[in-house]
Amino acid sequence: MTTRRQADGALVVDLRGSLDAATVDGLRGVLLETLQRDRPRLMIVDLTFVTFMDSMGIGMLVTGYEAARDLGSRFVLRNPNEFVHRQLRITGLTSLFGLPAEPVQPYRI
Repeated sequence: MTTRRQADGALVVDLRGSLDAATVDGLRGVLLETLQRDRPRLMIVDLTFVTFMDSMGIGMLVTGYEAARDLGSRFVLRNPNEFVHRQLRITGLTSLFGLPAEPVQPYRI
């Protein structure tokens, strides 16, 4: 996990690899610590390089959303691949995280 600030002050968190039972405890702790320490008005969690996500990963994202909400911050997801987007759609969480109901397809020539 890496973090960076955008020019508008939003905090971008880049996640990589699998979000599953083997990884979420550590990620959850760092995510919550980052929220508490930086208190961004907007936290964007970039899922571009997330390759797999199970219910534990979804639970970690919901925990992050709730923690951000409690601090008065917005928490949104960005760039999920088709598999990750499907997991969020099946669980009814796309709108909670600011995602469209269907995954955005890349433009092809």
